[in-house]
Amino acid sequence: MLVAQGSATASGRAVPRVELYKLFAEPGRLQVMALCAEEELSVSELATLLEDSQPQVSRKVAPLREAGILEGRRDGTRTFLRAVAFASDAVVQDAIAEGRRLCLADGSLSRLPAVLAAREAKGLEHFDEAPLAAVARATPTSPEHLAHLAALSPLLPGRQLALDIGTGDGLVLDVLAPLYQRVIAVDRSRGQLARVAQRVGARGFNHVSLFEGSYEDATLVERVDAAGGADLVFAGRALHHASRPAAAVRSLARLLKRGGHLVVLDYLPHELDALREQGDVWLGFPDVDVRRFLGEAQLTVLGGIPIPAAFHPEGPDASLTWHAWVAHKPQHPHQSHHPSAA
Repeated sequence: MLVAQGSATASGRAVPRVELYKLFAEPGRLQVMALCAEEELSVSELATLLEDSQPQVSRKVAPLREAGILEGRRDGTRTFLRAVAFASDAVVQDAIAEGRRLCLADGSLSRLPAVLAAREAKGLEHFDEAPLAAVARATPTSPEHLAHLAALSPLLPGRQLALDIGTGDGLVLDVLAPLYQRVIAVDRSRGQLARVAQRVGARGFNHVSLFEGSYEDATLVERVDAAGGADLVFAGRALHHASRPAAAVRSLARLLKRGGHLVVLDYLPHELDALREQGDVWLGFPDVDVRRFLGEAQLTVLGGIPIPAAFHPEGPDASLTWHAWVAHKPQHPHQSHHPSAA
C-alpha cells in the first residue's frame, strides 16, 4: 500500500509522486487508464480494444488498482474497471490525456463503440430465435382484464402516448393499450416484433404501432417529438440489455414530455450468470445505481416498488428479485430533482 506524500486516491491513500511516475512510465498503463476513463470496461474488453492478451492486460491493471487509480465493480463473475476521477491532480490528468493520444494513434479508442455494441449482440440474436409458440402460449383467448383497464384510463393525468421499450413478447401491451390513446412498441429484434404483430392483431389494438430499432434512433425521437413527447416510457427488463445503462436512461428521459413519467422495471443484483446466455449484459442493478441514473437524467425519483415473485412465477428469471423505479420529468427544466427520494 502506498502511503507517502503525493496524490490522494479514492480510498484516501496518498500515492507518492515517484510511484506515480513509475506507474505512468509504461504506455500500456496509460492506455488502460484512458480507456477506463471513457467507459467502465472488463479486462476482456480492454484486451480486445488493445489487441493484447488478457494476462498482459491484467498485469497492467493490477498496479493501477493497487494505487487506487482504477476501481473495480463486480457484476456476477465479471469485474468492470473505471478510472477514478482526479480532477485536481494535473499529473494524473496529463497521464490520461497521453493515454488517450496513444489510443487514438493505434485505433483502440475507435474500437470502443464496437466493443460496447457487442455487449448487446447476444441478446438480439437470442430474441430473434425465440419460438413463435411462446407468444401463442402468452396470449389468453378471453382477456377480460382489458375492459377493466380501459375503464380506469380516465384516472390517468396524461394518456395520449405511451412507449413500451424492449417490448419483447408484447405482454405489457395488454396493460398499456387500454389506457393510452397511442402506444409505440419498440424493439430491435425483427423476430420479436413479428410475434408482437401477431399479438396486436389478435387483440385488435389498432392504435398500437411497432418500431424496429432502438430508443436512441433519430427516427423514433422525431416521431415522439412530433407528438409532443411521451406521457409514459415503460422500460421493462430492458436496462440490463443496455451496454451503457446510464446513457440509456438519459435517452429514455429524452423521449418524455414535461410532466411525463418513466418506469424502469428490472432486476436487483443477482448471481444467475446463466442469464448471460440469453443476452443479459448486466446481472441486475442496486437501487442506488438506478436512482443515480435517474437523477443524472434530470428526473425526480418518485419511488421504488418491489415486484413480488407471485407476479412473475414462470421463466428463467422467476427466482430473481424484481424492482420498479418510477420517475417524473419536471414541468420546468430547472426544477430541482431528488434522486435519493424514497
